Amino acid sequence: MAIITLFWKDQIGLSLTEILLLQGIFSISMVVMEYPSGYLSDRIGYRTALNFASLLGIIGWGLYTVADSFSQVLIAEVILGFSISFISGSDSALLYESLKSVGEERFYARHEGRKSGIGQFGEACGAIFAGLLYASAPLLPFIIQVLVWILALLLTRSMVETQQKLKPPKSHLVEAWKSTRFALIENKRLRYTIFLSLVLGLTSYYPIWLIQPYMQDGGVPLAWFGPVWACANLSVALFALISHRSHLRLGDHWMVLLIILVIIAGYLGLGLVGGLWGFLFYYLLTCMRGLRGPMMLNHVQQEIPSANRAGILSLQSLCFRLSFVCTGPLIGMLADQVGVQQTFLFLCYGFIIVLPPLAWLFLKQLVEKKHQRLD
Repeated sequence: MAIITLFWKDQIGLSLTEILLLQGIFSISMVVMEYPSGYLSDRIGYRTALNFASLLGIIGWGLYTVADSFSQVLIAEVILGFSISFISGSDSALLYESLKSVGEERFYARHEGRKSGIGQFGEACGAIFAGLLYASAPLLPFIIQVLVWILALLLTRSMVETQQKLKPPKSHLVEAWKSTRFALIENKRLRYTIFLSLVLGLTSYYPIWLIQPYMQDGGVPLAWFGPVWACANLSVALFALISHRSHLRLGDHWMVLLIILVIIAGYLGLGLVGGLWGFLFYYLLTCMRGLRGPMMLNHVQQEIPSANRAGILSLQSLCFRLSFVCTGPLIGMLADQVGVQQTFLFLCYGFIIVLPPLAWLFLKQLVEKKHQRLD
């Protein structure tokens, strides 16, 4: 991740428009399999789904080691999209159901924060050397990535599946539609939680693909890219680890307000400052990403029935991916035309308009839920 945008630009020869288009197609590949993979995971088992995802990861990154054109990178991205779709929902569902089986689901946010924090710490360790690896041999990070996914397969094969007694549905299509209606129409708390989580996810996802050309335009040396990316992941890890305690101390209302203020400050800084040190404002967005992840996932998990847990978690990812498919290429075109720095400023204005009403709807449902419990 620390050098992937540079690899696409310098080694494959892609423009920013093509890069965002590539990620849009990557998202489409995930859209195709996102909900079906989650629904399937609930039926075949989360461990089996994760094993299959690891195999696809090995194949996808293996193709990257021989890719030299947009079409070849596209094939690799589609396979990786399928891989991520089988992971999406299955990992968090396995964690929640494992805790639920021993009566400790109330600690889910804490463990989700640890899971996210450890993952980001691992990515940070890799990013420290990414710039040096890329500078010495552009394909070396991808070869190592194949080895990482082989280790992932060995790990998922060692996992223990939770025992669930699911009644076979009369029709899988009818069951999937009922699950969708429940998440997006019938359950208001779940619906607004998914929508707010979606927008918050986009606020931290756009900069992932824009920050490297932003740094390049600002004159940041290539050797800095790895350490900068490592620090970004460490900030996500740190704030994911403290997210649970921060949530308990601040409560939902103050946490949501803090997250929105941090987003606005981060985008304003990226849009107004620029230059060699403008990328430092990116760290505000990575801190926000760490804070909001465990909190929002915990709210979603509390509203989902066990029989459709991975499916609805995948549905949430599906909504996110569809949103990026619709907006990502447009953001890339805007960056090509007006520059990355100005694009950050325009995005700031957009999020100032969208986030407050979504936050209000989300918090309103939490208040109503609290009153229902008191009654």
